[in-house]
Amino acid sequence: MLKSFDIYSQNNILKIIVALNLLLVGTGSLLYTNRLIRQLEDREEHYVQLYAKTIAYLVDPAHSDAGDLTFVTSEILEANRSIPAIYVNPDGQVAQRRNIDTPEGLSEEEDNKFIRQKIAEMRKNHIPLPVDMGNGVRGLVYYNNSKLLRKLTYFPYVLLAILTALGVLAYLAFSSSRRAEQNRVWVGLAKETAHQLGTPMSSLMAWVEFFRSDPDQYDTSITDEIEKDVMRLETITARFSSIGSVPTLKEETINEVVKQFADYLSKRISTKVKMSVASQIPAGQQVRINKLLFEWVIENICKNAVDAMKGVGELRLNMLLLPNKQVAIDITDTGKGISKANMQKVFSPGFSTKTRGWGLGLTLAKRIVEEYHDGRLFVKSSEVGKGTTFRIVLDQA
Repeated sequence: MLKSFDIYSQNNILKIIVALNLLLVGTGSLLYTNRLIRQLEDREEHYVQLYAKTIAYLVDPAHSDAGDLTFVTSEILEANRSIPAIYVNPDGQVAQRRNIDTPEGLSEEEDNKFIRQKIAEMRKNHIPLPVDMGNGVRGLVYYNNSKLLRKLTYFPYVLLAILTALGVLAYLAFSSSRRAEQNRVWVGLAKETAHQLGTPMSSLMAWVEFFRSDPDQYDTSITDEIEKDVMRLETITARFSSIGSVPTLKEETINEVVKQFADYLSKRISTKVKMSVASQIPAGQQVRINKLLFEWVIENICKNAVDAMKGVGELRLNMLLLPNKQVAIDITDTGKGISKANMQKVFSPGFSTKTRGWGLGLTLAKRIVEEYHDGRLFVKSSEVGKGTTFRIVLDQA
């Protein structure tokens, strides 16, 4: 049974650990700060209750000659310099206000309207505290949280936002660092491979020349095919050498490039795969490409198609014009198709449905098309059990 895998999945564990730590710190800070806020709210409510009792004491006629006690209660009233409070007497009139920022230049009517709005706002936030004067007569003290408490209320959410931002930055930095490290590894591996191929290729070229020197003993057609494969190795070496460098783009005739490479590839895949090339593009239509790298894209997609068909089926290449001065190359196979679950993963590094696959072919192909040629490579259509069509889109020259 075929399995899919991701060679980079283990690195996600570190991301999860960082995210969990940030979540724990944020949640802990939020809970602790909320606890402090509740304690401060209780304290302010207790203070307002004392404020209300003080008002009740002062407005009681029995305490009008209390002397020193009146001085003490007045000090209690004046001590409230942070909690917004409004005392409404039993007649419904505003008898006292504390710590209310009233706009300047208001008329008496506008001032009354402003205070009533403040009272309505305070009523929504806190239940007013009664000022009991006996015989069922009472006033009400409306109050709101102090500025300090309001600021503290928003603090945990600000902290949580900061932690979230730090988490996102850490994730991006980690991902960027990982991608950079992967790129360095692959670039180094590619260049070393190109270097190692140099020696056996020189030897092979010498053997080709040796075979050509004696055409009576060595069939010329076989020698020609060997030479083609040696040239193919040179092309592969040039591809590996170009990884990590900005490729040079040239104007090439797209029909010729695709047909020539398809002709070469058709002789080197399964004889049970019927390969065909069709084109609705006018002869001579050119695109700006790097021929070596673009052929690599075609090769990767076609070889994946042959693997999907298990070496038996049809492989069709169709070229057509698109609006907005673009050309498309559709590569269609009659293979097993791609499931919806894997549709978004086929271009991911390390993803492969082959037990011995590295999952890099389509990733490299997409990067070559989109980053180097400003084009697009995507799955145009796919149906499980019937086949898949990949589409390459390029701008006309």
